[in-house]
Amino acid sequence: MSWFSRPATPVSHAALLREGDRRAAGAAALLSPNHLLTCAHVVNDAVGRDLLCAERPTDEVLRIAFHGSGRASLYGRARLSVWVAPEPRSGDVVWDGDLAVLELEETAPEWATPVVWRDMTEGLELRAWHGGGVGITYADTVAGFRDGPGCYLDGSLTGAAIGPGYSGGPLRVKSDRTVAGLVIAQVMPGQDPLRAQETVRRSWAVPWQTVRERLTRAGAHDILAGCEVVAPDHLACTGASEDSVRQMVPLLRALLDDTARRADHCRHLAAGLGLETPSGGEQPAPTLDELATLLLTEERALATLTESLTPVIGGHGDNRTTLNGLLALGRVEPAVRLLSVTEHQQLHTALLRVARHEPDLIPGAAQEALRLLELPEALTRSPRLAVKDVDAVVRSLEEYPDGRDATTGSLPVPALLRLAEFVAAAVLDPDRRWRLRSWCERVAGRLGISVAALAERRADAEAWAARVPAPVTQVIVRLHRAGAADPDRFLCELWLGHKDGGRTAVATPEGPMEPGEIGRLIRQTADGSEPASGHAPTRVDVVVKADGLDIPVDEWDAGSVLRDLFPDLAEPSTPLGGRYQVTLRCPNLTGSVPTAASEMRRRWAVGGDGTLVVDESSHDITSLHKLLDKPHRDTARVVLHGPPERRQQLLRVCLAMGVPVVLWDRGAGSHEDAPRMDGLDPTGPLDKLPRRLQEFRSQYAASDGAARPALIWEEGELALPGPLRLADPS
Repeated sequence: MSWFSRPATPVSHAALLREGDRRAAGAAALLSPNHLLTCAHVVNDAVGRDLLCAERPTDEVLRIAFHGSGRASLYGRARLSVWVAPEPRSGDVVWDGDLAVLELEETAPEWATPVVWRDMTEGLELRAWHGGGVGITYADTVAGFRDGPGCYLDGSLTGAAIGPGYSGGPLRVKSDRTVAGLVIAQVMPGQDPLRAQETVRRSWAVPWQTVRERLTRAGAHDILAGCEVVAPDHLACTGASEDSVRQMVPLLRALLDDTARRADHCRHLAAGLGLETPSGGEQPAPTLDELATLLLTEERALATLTESLTPVIGGHGDNRTTLNGLLALGRVEPAVRLLSVTEHQQLHTALLRVARHEPDLIPGAAQEALRLLELPEALTRSPRLAVKDVDAVVRSLEEYPDGRDATTGSLPVPALLRLAEFVAAAVLDPDRRWRLRSWCERVAGRLGISVAALAERRADAEAWAARVPAPVTQVIVRLHRAGAADPDRFLCELWLGHKDGGRTAVATPEGPMEPGEIGRLIRQTADGSEPASGHAPTRVDVVVKADGLDIPVDEWDAGSVLRDLFPDLAEPSTPLGGRYQVTLRCPNLTGSVPTAASEMRRRWAVGGDGTLVVDESSHDITSLHKLLDKPHRDTARVVLHGPPERRQQLLRVCLAMGVPVVLWDRGAGSHEDAPRMDGLDPTGPLDKLPRRLQEFRSQYAASDGAARPALIWEEGELALPGPLRLADPS
C-alpha cells in the first residue's frame, strides 16, 4: 500500500444544447474561462441546420451546459466567435476543418478548469465523454493513423463507444489528463470503401496540432495565446528509473533515516503537494524507495522537501553537503522542477502584480538579465507581458540555467532568480522590491548558492536599473517574400532603433504573415515602445532586397486599438504611411557595390537640397549614370518619373552610385503622370520630405488617380543581425 495517495480528481464537462429539446448536440473543450472550443457541425446541430453546412451561422445565442462531478449542472449562453467550416473530402467518408470557438456571456464556473493541451501522437490512450456529462458514458480509445489534418481512433470492443453527442469533446490523455485533440465523428458502418466489420469502434479526431494551425489561420491568435500547452517531454508519465531511485536512496537515508523525523517532513511534503497520508499507525512513514520515487516523479516534490530540511540542516556541514548532492541529482531529472510549491506561488503572485501595474518591466528585464538565452515566446512576442502569460514564463525559466559561473566558485544563480533580481531592481513599489529580494535570498539559501554570488547578480541588476534608456526613434522592419507559391505573404523581423544607435529585437511569428498582420504588428510595436522610452517613434524603416522595392508597405493597414479588441468593427483603415514616416532601405544592393556606402556619406555631407529629376531626356541607365557621375556627382536626391518597366534598372543605378534619397510614383504608367506628385513638392526642402510624404499619404491614400509615392532614404549605418541565433552553451 502506498504511503502517499492522491485524492480523486473530478472531471468537468461542457456541452452545447439543441434549441428544441435542450439535449446535448455535442461536447466542448474549455479553452479559457471565457471561451469554448467545439465542432462547427455541433453548432449546426444545435441551431437546427444540416450538420455539414459551411455557411457561418447568423448571430444566434447558443445554450451551454457545464457538468461537474458532485456538482449541480450550470447553464449559460455563448455566441460564435471563430468559424472554421466543415470541408468534405472528395470520395472520402471523413471531412476536414469543422471547428468553432464560442465566447461565453459569463465566465465559466470556477470548478470548470480550462484544458491543458499536448500534441497527439500515435498510440496515445485517450478518453472521451458524452456531452451530457454522465460519468458512465466515458469511452476509451487509442490514437491511430494520422491522415492529413485528422487522426483516426480505434476503441476496444468493450465499454462505451464514441457516437452521437461525443463530437466536439476533448480527448483526454489517460496517463496525465492533458488533452490531445477533439472528437469529430464516428465512422458509420458500411461506408465505402470499408465494410461494416472494419468500422466497429472506429472514429476520427482533430489533433491539437491541427486545431492550433486552423485557429491561427482563422486569426484567433489572442485566444490561442491564452491556452496552456505542454510538450510531451515535460509530462511525468514514465515514472522514475530504477537507477535514479538507487542513487537517491543513500542520500535520503543519511538525512532521514530516523522514522519519526522522516514522517514529519513527509507529512509537510504531502500537504504541500495536495496528497493524502495514512491516518492510522500501521505505516508510520514511507519507505525510502517510495519517497525517492515521489521526489523523481512529482515536479515540485524535491524542492518542497528540501525547503523543510534546509532550516534544520543549516548552511554548512556534512548534512548540507548531502542535501547539495540530492539537489544535484534533481537537476538532471526531467520531471523535477526548480521551485517548491510555496516558492512558485510566491513568485507567481509577485510577478502577477508587476505585470498588472508595469507590464513592460518584465520583458525589458529579461532582455538584459538573460542576454545569452533564447527567451520564452511570451517575453519576446510583445514589449508588454500579459497577466495570463506569467505562469508560462515562470515554468519555462525554471528550466534555464544562468550560464555564467559566479566568481566565488559557488553554484551559478539560476536564470529565474536572476530575472527576479532585475525586476526587483527596477520595480517602482518598494514593497514589491523587498518581497522579490527576500524571495531570492530564501531560494538561493535552499539551493546552496553563496551570498556573494547572489550579491553579484543584484549589483548587475542595480547597475542596469540605474541606466535611463535612450528614446526609441524608429521601428526597423526587415521583409522577405515568402516565396513564389505564396507571393502575397512575407517573413518579417522587427527591431526598435534607439537615439543612441542601439537596436532592440522584437519577436515576430516565424511563419509567413499577411500584410495586414504585419501592419498591425508594426503599429503595436511602435505604440508599445512609448512606456519604455517616453517617446513614440514616428519613423518606420523597411529593409528589403532589390526585388522588394515594389512592396507597398506604406499602404498596408495599421489597424487600431479598437479593431484589435473588436475585429468586426466597421472603422476606416489607417495605412502605415499615413500614420508613420515609412521609408525603404536596400542594404543588400548598396552593399554589393564597394564604393556605394562611402558615396552615400559624401553625398549627404555636400548634397544640400540639390535634386536630379529623371525625365524623358535621361530615362535610360547610361544617361542616368553619366548624370550622377559628373554634373550631379554631389546630388543627394533623385526623383524618378516614367514607366515602371525601367524603374528597377534606374533604382539600381541610383543606389550603386551612392544616391541616398530616391523618390518615385509606384502607380505611374508614363512620364505624363509626373504631375501627380506635385502636391508632395518632391524637390522641396530635403529634411522635411519624409514628413511631407506622410501627410500626402494620409490625405490622398484612398483617392482615385492619386500618386502612390515610394521613398528610399538611406541615412547612416544600419547594422542588423543575420539569421544566426546563439543560445547559452550550457
